[in-house]
Formats: sequence, C-alpha cells, structure tokens
Amino acid sequence: MLALLLILSCWTGMAQPKTTGSPRRTVLYRPGDFDSQFFRIPALITAKDGSLVAACDRRKYSNADLPEDIDIILNRSTDGGQTWTGPQFLAMGRGRGQGFGDCALARTRDEGGLIAVYPGGVGFWQSRPDEPLRIYCRRSTDNGLSWSPAEDITHYLYGPDCVDSVRRQWWGAFCASGNGLLTSTGRIMFVAAVREGEAWSANNYVLYSDDNGETWQCSQRACKGGDEAKVVELRDGRILMSIRHQGERWFNISEDGGVTWRDTAFATNFPESPACNGDIIRYDREDGTSVLLHSLPLGDKRENVAVMLSYDEGKSWSIGRVIVPYNSAYSSLCLLPDGTIGMYVEEDPKGGDHYEMVFYNFNLEWLEGDSRP
Repeated sequence: MLALLLILSCWTGMAQPKTTGSPRRTVLYRPGDFDSQFFRIPALITAKDGSLVAACDRRKYSNADLPEDIDIILNRSTDGGQTWTGPQFLAMGRGRGQGFGDCALARTRDEGGLIAVYPGGVGFWQSRPDEPLRIYCRRSTDNGLSWSPAEDITHYLYGPDCVDSVRRQWWGAFCASGNGLLTSTGRIMFVAAVREGEAWSANNYVLYSDDNGETWQCSQRACKGGDEAKVVELRDGRILMSIRHQGERWFNISEDGGVTWRDTAFATNFPESPACNGDIIRYDREDGTSVLLHSLPLGDKRENVAVMLSYDEGKSWSIGRVIVPYNSAYSSLCLLPDGTIGMYVEEDPKGGDHYEMVFYNFNLEWLEGDSRP
C-alpha cells in the first residue's frame, strides 16, 4: 500500500497541443490495476494553475456502492491530460462500513485552491438519523498536490449534531460526484441528495459555503424525488440545477444564488437519457457568446455517453457528439487552459460494467459540428 502511495509518473511542462480532430483518449485505470477489481465514479477539475485533477473510486472487491470497502484516489496532469501521475489517496477505506466514495470537486477562492467533498461510512440506504452516512471535506491550496486533513462536515447538513431540529431527523445524504461550483460571488456549492425519511426516495438540497468552505449552510428544497444533481451559473447570475429524476432529466432555477428555488422543477426538450449522473459546465467563447455543455448517456440505457449543447441558457438542448459509442455511464467535464474540453468517464468496451476510467480531450468546434445556430 505504501508503494502505491509513492507511485508517480513523470509529467512535462504545461505545453498543451490543441486537439483539432476526433477526441484524444487516455486510459487511467482498467479493472485489475493496482490490486483493484473495479473502478468507478469520475470527478474532473482544472486547477487555477491549469493542471488537471481527476478523482475516482477504487472499488477493491465489489462494484457496489458504500458501505463496501472503497478508496478515493486522485491523479494529476500538467500537460493537458496526455500523461498523469500515479494514484494519490484522498480517502482510504478500512473495510466494509469504513469506506469512502463519490468524490465531488470544486475550486475555492484561495490561490491554488480546490475542495473535495465526499461521503463515508454506512451507505446512503443504510443511513439512519442516529447513525448517518458521514460527509467529509478536504482542501488544497497547491492545485491538488497536497490536501488538508479530512474534516467531518455532516452536522452542517443533518445528523444528530445538526442545530436544525428538522434536518436532525433526516435519514441520509450525500453530495453528487463530479463538479461542484464556485460562483462569481465566491459561493461554493454542491448538490445533496437527501432522504428526509425512511422512504426509498430522495430530494435535492444545496450545501453551500460563503467562507471558502470553513462553514456550510443548507438551502431550501430544490426538487422532490431527485437524485444526483449538478449546478451551473447562468450569465445573469441565476443558478441552473440539472437533476437526475427517476429516469428523466429535470431542471430548476434559483434567483438568489442557490438558497431558494422555484416551487416546481421542470422538464425541457432534453434528449432521452437514462437514470445516470453527468456534468454540466459553461463554455465562454472569446467573442462573448457562451454555450452550456452537459454530459450524459443517450437513450434508455447506460451507453453512448454524449455531450449535449444549449445556446439559450438551458431552455433547449441539442446533441453534440457521442463520445463513447458503447457501454458507458458516469462522466465529468472540465475546460482546459487551451480552450479544449476534458471529459473523465467510466466505460466498458466489452459491454458490461467492469469499467475503465478514461480521459478524453476534444475541442468545441468538433463537438458542435454543424449544430451551432
């Protein structure tokens, strides 16, 4: 295990050749690598120095979620994803019921600042008010090279130590893996899926911080019956939430930075996609226009992960390109310093769920094809 912590491959400068054709594909992990039978749950972010930080679950013995014995591992790239460091442990599982997973990443206001939020312990469906699934965070001020000790922030959202008497009775919660959000006002946001009672269903709330992750607050409910969800800031400062909702894709909007939400989440003409987690980010062009990018599988199965495009702030969506034309599921997106797009995705070319963890790099012009209005 110590040897695994010390594995580092060389990287080269910050030269990042711009992709002009089909996506460049780089495999970070295959089943069996580093004594792990399975890998899942990608998260990807570009740090302020331009380096890429990728996280995933090292699901050593089972492909199942917590409470299985799971580690969270990180890799970094300083050459636009062409080469990556070996694995660094963000959180190391110590057996069933003592694992960690589903990492979400966001920038902070610090120079070189990143924050990771992730659950650990008993599992979402096994969680109870008196023995909750815990939520942790770690921070980096050197673009992901090193991280602060883990801090338990469960009580800010729910659990027996929560100051809110209603949330103290919630049964379980975790924040969706992938991208969090640092808004233009400096607010850090992650969307939580919350079991408010013993029913096998979840609702969405935002866990947010206005002091760079030192303390946290909980929004009003954003969606009933939601699951993993992501947020993006619109050009006018409103927050758009994209929600995995019982096999559909729903949306909601906040006018006040994510604290309150419209009474009813709404569906759009979003392309058909299965119950799955993906990412939503903004791409601002040099000419002042922008487009929202959303990664998800197409159709009713977890396959054909594509990137969808919206030119009207999420009111309507079109299909850009299918990036992975076979079995594929969760994905995470980022923007690279050279203007290209990065995607970290779980995929199985053999048609199953023994996923490889793969990084793709492509440009917006290729993604749009002839679809730009």
